[in-house]
Formats: sequence, structure tokens, C-alpha cells
Amino acid sequence: MHDFNYKRDNLYCESVAIEWLAKKYGTPLYVYSRNTLISHYRKIKEAFSSVNPLICFSMKANSNLAICRALIEEGSGLDIVSGGELYRALKAGAFPNKIVYAGVGKTEKEIELAIKRHILFFNVESIPELELINTVAGRLGTRQRVAIRINPDIRAKTHKYITTGHGENKFGVDFDTAKEIFLGAKKRKNLDISGIHMHIGSQIVDAGPFIKAIEKVVKFIKDIERHGVTVRWLNIGGGLGIIYFRERPQTAKEYAKAILPILKKIKVNIILEPGRFIVGPSGALVTRVQYIKEAPSKNFAIADAGMNDLIRPSLYEAYHSILPVRSHSYSNLRDIKVYDVVGPICESGDFLGKDRKFIGLKDGDLLSVMGIGAYGFSMSSNYNSRPRGAEVMVDGSRARLIRRRETMEDLIRDEV
Repeated sequence: MHDFNYKRDNLYCESVAIEWLAKKYGTPLYVYSRNTLISHYRKIKEAFSSVNPLICFSMKANSNLAICRALIEEGSGLDIVSGGELYRALKAGAFPNKIVYAGVGKTEKEIELAIKRHILFFNVESIPELELINTVAGRLGTRQRVAIRINPDIRAKTHKYITTGHGENKFGVDFDTAKEIFLGAKKRKNLDISGIHMHIGSQIVDAGPFIKAIEKVVKFIKDIERHGVTVRWLNIGGGLGIIYFRERPQTAKEYAKAILPILKKIKVNIILEPGRFIVGPSGALVTRVQYIKEAPSKNFAIADAGMNDLIRPSLYEAYHSILPVRSHSYSNLRDIKVYDVVGPICESGDFLGKDRKFIGLKDGDLLSVMGIGAYGFSMSSNYNSRPRGAEVMVDGSRARLIRRRETMEDLIRDEV
């Protein structure tokens, strides 16, 4: 959050006042710091420089074209999970040979389009998917490179909705099935089965689960290589956590220090798929307080942004710090009041933060919900027929609109 700071009691993104942005572009407003975005990408790149990895930004975290393009210009590839993300990736200028395609439900049409675009890899999640890719590649007269996603059966220490590497999750295949696939690779003549993929979850704050998972995968690679199999790529996924509240996540350097010795036991090309780590800290959601409602049992600050703009608090009970855009000093504890910051959506689960302390909060004040660069706009919706807010990128003293605010007409544009 180092690029969001107070100057003379006013909150800034880099060198631009948040209050000015709200006045110019309205609220709710998604604001991103380009410097934070790029610096976090570089932290990963530098930490793993000894193995020269291909870093594929996870587009599901934030698929705005300007954000993806900024990372592509830094040399990033992209991790995609749908035909729509492939379309966006190419529009953003991604090189197809730096695109990896994951997801358990790829359709035949999506597979065909990706093969025609010559992407680097499919991360394959099941034998039926493997067969379909083989069939489509054969029909197109080509040989498609794939990686097998292994589910290492590791419980990551994170929210149950964002753990993906345990045996009960829908993702990947078990080690026995993966071995069967590699040993029988010649049966699928239209596939180059040359990689292994793993991803155990998101917002993981310590190296322990990663170490266990990677050790299991490295052991597996050594086992199948004894049977004459050559593995050329290892994709270790993403999942690095960030600070939302009181978390103490590992740094990129600490993470690399913990797992590089394991990776160097095998000779493979390394791919990483960070998303939240890169873009999460770069974003803030600016919202205006519409009403202060003081009830006998609870005080509410009713804002113009709600769960349709940021669903993480409702969906995951996730904590995001909420800062006043104008800071106020206080002389005694009686100046502080506690509020639930809630939105306008007709759901009891519509909140941005509970039991938050503010000084002198009143109707019309601006608040900034921090750390929303990942899974903020990308998970937003038009629920209650509410147009989605604009997105703005700040670069030093300049601010640029990177997605216009939706209009009422946008809400019904595709209806017939």
C-alpha cells in the first residue's frame, strides 16, 4: 500500500489526490497504482531470476486490458481460464507462446480457438479433457503441447473456497492417474505431453504448503523420468498471499528462498502464475457515504458501493481496510464512532466492512476500500441493475480512464 499515502491529511494514489479523482470520475471508482502493479511483478521476477521463469499473470484476478498490457510490456505472459480471457489476452497484445490455459470446463470451441492461436500450453484437468484436446488437435492437423495438472492433495492454509490442491477439490488429477497419462503418452499422437502444472490455492501466507506440494511433484517427476518420460516444463501456479489486515505473508524473496532449492533438483523450465500478489495491493475502491444511520444497536455508514462492486467481504468474509479519504485528528476517545460500512444492495450480506472506527464521519464523505486490485472489478456484477463503476490507472501525477462507467443503456444493451 506504499503508493497510497496521506499528504496533508488527504489520501493520494501516487501523486494524485483521491478526492480529485472522485470529483472527476464519480463514485464508485476503482483506482489503480501503476507503480505498485509493476513493482510487485518485478519482485517476483527478481526473486526467481536464478531460474529465469516464465511469469504468467493470472488474468482472473484482474483482466482489464490496460493492466494486462502494462504487465505484458514488462515481459509477462498470461494465465487464462476461458475463451473470453483468451480474447482479452490477445487484444492486450499478449504473445500466444506466453499464454497458458487452465480451467476444468474448457469447451470444444474454446479448445479449437486456442489451438489455432498457438498458445504455449493447455493445463489439462482430466482424462476426458485430454481426449478432447487430442481429437481437436488431430482434426486441425497439429500437435498440441499440454501440461497435466496434478492435485497434490495438500491442504493450503486459506479460505475453503480458494483452496484448490486438496483431494476433495475439482481441480487436477491424482498422481496415479498422471503417471498413467505420461506412460501412455504415445497413444495420444496429437499431443505433446511435456509439462506438469500445480496450483494449491490462493492467499497462502507461508511457504509450508508450497514446499510440501512441490516436493511431492518433484518426486513424481523423478519417478516418471526413470520410466523414460521427459518433463520439460513445471508450472508451480500462484497463490502468494498479500496483506489485507494483520496477515504477515512471506515476501517474494522468502518464498523463492524456500522453494528454489527444491526446484533446482530437476532440470525443467519453470512457470509461475501470480495474480493477487501482483495486482491486489495496487487497487482501491473509492465510495461516497450516502447516509449515516445511527440505530440503537448499530451505526451504519451506507455507501454507494456494495457487494456488486466488491463481493469478497460477503463471499469470503474477507477483510479490507477502509480509510477516510480525508483524515481527521481527535482529542479524546469520544470522537471515535464505530460503523458497519454497508452498500445499497437489497441483501443483509451487503457490506464492505464491519465494526470500523471513524472520526466525524458524515453524509457525503469519501472512503477508500484498500487492496481490491485482485478479484474486485473482475468479480463485480450488475446485481440490482446497478451499473458498474469506472476504472482509473494512476501513473505518477497522471490519471487515465481505463474503463468508462457503465450507463443505464449498458444494462439492457444485449436484451431483445
